[in-house]
Amino acid sequence: MIPFTVNQFLSVFERYNVAVWPAQIILYALAVIAILSTIQRRKDFSRIVSLMLALFWIWMGLVYHFWFFSAINRAALIFGAFFILQGMLFFIVGVWQRRLRFWFTLDLFGIVGGLFSVYALIVYPALGYWLGHRYPAAPTFGLPCPTTIFTFGMLLWTRRGVPLYVLTIPFAWSLLGISAAISFGMTQDYGLLVAGLLGSSLIILRDTSSRVMA
Repeated sequence: MIPFTVNQFLSVFERYNVAVWPAQIILYALAVIAILSTIQRRKDFSRIVSLMLALFWIWMGLVYHFWFFSAINRAALIFGAFFILQGMLFFIVGVWQRRLRFWFTLDLFGIVGGLFSVYALIVYPALGYWLGHRYPAAPTFGLPCPTTIFTFGMLLWTRRGVPLYVLTIPFAWSLLGISAAISFGMTQDYGLLVAGLLGSSLIILRDTSSRVMA
């Protein structure tokens, strides 16, 4: 049973959006830069993309979960700790160890990854607006659900194997986050479940096939 009401849930978005403005624009711009640079295959930009993903997840853990969401749900303190851990994983694996290589290719993985990113940045807020979730009482990019969808989109654009432990927390959130869609009519969050299930399956299939062929 969810320990808060839909009005309390939406009020968290409102307080967050008002307090952090204009951080939403900066986070959105970073996501667009990550997409364009990966499509253009900018040399050695993978570490910067990994750094962006690390920043997104640490931001969600510290700012959204710890600062705002914990006011109505104490479990947010646990969620926040895992989100920060995910950000650290992106930093260690992608920035320090350089094991994540982002390189867009026009194949199944590239197309699905692109659809996830477009959904997170364009379709998600548009669908939310159509459903009556108006700013500032609406989830913006930089909040968990759209940013997790975006994360799966970018991971589908990697060339090297993505360690399973890097997928674990985003996948777990894709299952937990769907509770809002079911309970509060956040229909746009159904995309989170699709991204988690389909994205994880495709990444594991791709990386498993690559190891077998090697």
